[in-house]
Amino acid sequence: MRKTDFLLEIYKKKQTVFTLSEIALLFPQISYQNLKRKIFYYVKKGKILKLRKGIYGKEDFNPLELANKIYTPSYISFETVLKKEGIIFQETSIIFAASYLTRRIECAGVKIFYRKIRDEILINPKGIEKEENYFLASKERAFLDTVFVYKNYYFDNLSPLNWEKVFELLKIYKNKALEKRVNQYFKIYKEENA
Repeated sequence: MRKTDFLLEIYKKKQTVFTLSEIALLFPQISYQNLKRKIFYYVKKGKILKLRKGIYGKEDFNPLELANKIYTPSYISFETVLKKEGIIFQETSIIFAASYLTRRIECAGVKIFYRKIRDEILINPKGIEKEENYFLASKERAFLDTVFVYKNYYFDNLSPLNWEKVFELLKIYKNKALEKRVNQYFKIYKEENA
């Protein structure tokens, strides 16, 4: 395999962030040690970025994809989705994700805040959308994640939410206190839109 073929194969993929294991699957004919040497060579030449130990990316890597790769399973949620959907208005450069642990990290200039969600909620696919190369909570799932983690959160605009979906997704949390808080937010929404 020519050197240019290696880079070409990686850059042909829509994916912008790769784990060492994913690169190994792309090139099963290359031994693990040779693969590590090739990657090291391209990192040194500036053709591939080393984002974190065992995680590499293209120059124009997607930060949401990176956040999803560092800790797996995880999905983009909370303020990142709520801001995008117009439910909160506060600007933030931090990417918020649901995961099996709570961590604040900075990687390749990207600030990421992982919030712990119970395993049975985290691995439930309802309300999680597969984007090009990462997982993203729907606005309803992000709303519920936020209300689940924070006992008293201020939302600027509840009207983008589909409340039927909110109450359907609420079942996966199996939490009476959460149900009560969601009903209070629904009451506020109805009063504001009466």
